[in-house]
Amino acid sequence: MKKDIHPDYNYVVFKDSFTGHMFLTRSTRTSEETTKWEDGNEYPLISVEISSDSHPFYTGKEKHYKKEGRVEKFRRKYQKNSTKTETAEQESQ
Repeated sequence: MKKDIHPDYNYVVFKDSFTGHMFLTRSTRTSEETTKWEDGNEYPLISVEISSDSHPFYTGKEKHYKKEGRVEKFRRKYQKNSTKTETAEQESQ
């Protein structure tokens, strides 16, 4: 690798601003704000709005709006017309 072209990759604490959950990871991001972690060291603190602790997909509070598939929706929509057509065909025979 070439020297002096890659950003610094250091330990950083991310804090979910909604739940207050914090986790230590590595990142190229930095911050002027710092926090003391469980191991006694100080790390840069980066606040995020959504993390795995508050995201609906990971918390199981995801809302499912689409209850039926395309085929069921199509059949329900055109079922009335198909029954009329079938009865008309049977009467004509």
